[in-house]
Amino acid sequence: MPRLFLAALLACFCCASAQTQAADTLRQVTVGYYEFPPYSWTDENGQPRGSVLTLTERLLRHAGYRGVYRSFPGARLYAGLQDGSVQLWPGAGGKTELRGHTLEARNHFGGITLALYYRKDTPKPKIPEDLVGRGIILISGYTYWKAVNDLLDDPSLNLTTHRTSTHQAALEMLQRQRGDFLIDYQQPVEQVLKSMGAEPLPFTVLQSLQLRFVASRHAEGSATLLNALDRAYDELLAAGADLNVR
Repeated sequence: MPRLFLAALLACFCCASAQTQAADTLRQVTVGYYEFPPYSWTDENGQPRGSVLTLTERLLRHAGYRGVYRSFPGARLYAGLQDGSVQLWPGAGGKTELRGHTLEARNHFGGITLALYYRKDTPKPKIPEDLVGRGIILISGYTYWKAVNDLLDDPSLNLTTHRTSTHQAALEMLQRQRGDFLIDYQQPVEQVLKSMGAEPLPFTVLQSLQLRFVASRHAEGSATLLNALDRAYDELLAAGADLNVR
């Protein structure tokens, strides 16, 4: 009996050792992400979660890599892509700050929508004329694309901006009339409204963007990595896998 137990224990040890060695042979990739539920966030135990990160790891593993995930505010994530300390970002391309510093994958795996939210007692605004002199609520740490930044920076609109750290706080500010409009991404807003048991808010779409992998030009092997991820996407899709995130 002791011999059988010892044999089983050794078999388990050898199996675990083989799995560890197999994981060690995978090339490591530093993946940066936003706190952007339900697509990406950090749980109470400090672990990365979300449909985008799950898909990212699935594609990395298929391509022979493994991810090391780090959460960043927007400006620090872009700085990491600019200096190569962050190799990969599963996000949306076309950021002005990243021009010349990044490469983008061919495939996309979903989309995000940036919207202007308003209270139900507020008429649907015409943009930009109905924003003149109004208060806009923004999420600290988020950055936007050029058209929206130009709108926010337009001196003729005389906008007042109010910043807060969470989507729930931003929605509460809007409901308490501590701002006239909220600029935020549709996916996290819908999740927070659902968790609050609140009714949907009216909104106007400002921009819709495709999600794809963005890699730093300054990290060695990034072009090879993106090609491998595109190939992994094509192979899994051909095998019938559902690769769109929700």
